[in-house]
Amino acid sequence: MSDISPAFPPVPLTLEGSFLLHQFFRFDWKAWRARAAPERKKIVADATAALQRLERANPKETNPDAPIQTALFSQLGHKGDLILVHFRDSLEALNQVELDLAQTKLYDFLDLRHSYVSIVELGLYESSRKTYEAATAKGFEAHTPEWNAEIAASLQRGSDAMAPRLFPTVPEAKYLCFYPMDRKRGEQVNWYSVPFADRQRMMHEHGLIGRRYGDVVKQIISGSIGMDDWEWGVDLFADDPVVFKKLIYEMRFDEVSAVYALFGQFFIGVRLPIEKLGGWLEGKL
Repeated sequence: MSDISPAFPPVPLTLEGSFLLHQFFRFDWKAWRARAAPERKKIVADATAALQRLERANPKETNPDAPIQTALFSQLGHKGDLILVHFRDSLEALNQVELDLAQTKLYDFLDLRHSYVSIVELGLYESSRKTYEAATAKGFEAHTPEWNAEIAASLQRGSDAMAPRLFPTVPEAKYLCFYPMDRKRGEQVNWYSVPFADRQRMMHEHGLIGRRYGDVVKQIISGSIGMDDWEWGVDLFADDPVVFKKLIYEMRFDEVSAVYALFGQFFIGVRLPIEKLGGWLEGKL
């Protein structure tokens, strides 16, 4: 495949949706056990009520019919004890989540070890070329007001069509796997210097692998360039944790991962229904 015109932007178009905040906490078990049972009971009740309001993204009351926007997970391994994942419509709303959590007594026992801020992103390698070519066919030069208006209209049509994917609820799967990642940009291997058409081809082949697992894994990709330390965050939700290993292992044989990918830490957790938080604090999953 020949590359697109050098007059076209090298950047693929993207669609953006919900903002995401991942929080990874260590729980202070020693301090918790030092509190009297009646006090612990009160703290659990208040924290459960607060988390249930956050779960449905309502700061004042719980609406059982509202979509799930916050989910709690019991984390495995030394990196932490609890994971909270929040989907919201704005950074301000995510910041309010942080503030709401900080007002709970339970927060006194939580040590925030790691966090990640990003926004749901759908990459449009497949359609960017067509969009650029359509704008050029109308006689518009790149980055002119007419060009920008044409691109904006195309993106708006895409956003309308992809709204359920751009503004998802937290999947009700049992297991979560989260990791951040970059594309290499070194002196010898640099994703961002690869011609657009080659990147398009590789991303198409990469996406085919993910789609084969679509019936057992819900994948949500979020962009974090300019928001956090890595370029993307990847959330995988499934009812069988072994499929995380199989999917990620297979993808590493794919060219875009084998040559151009860098991965951060992996975090894995088991879904913890908020109403079972009290049991978890007693050592029961």
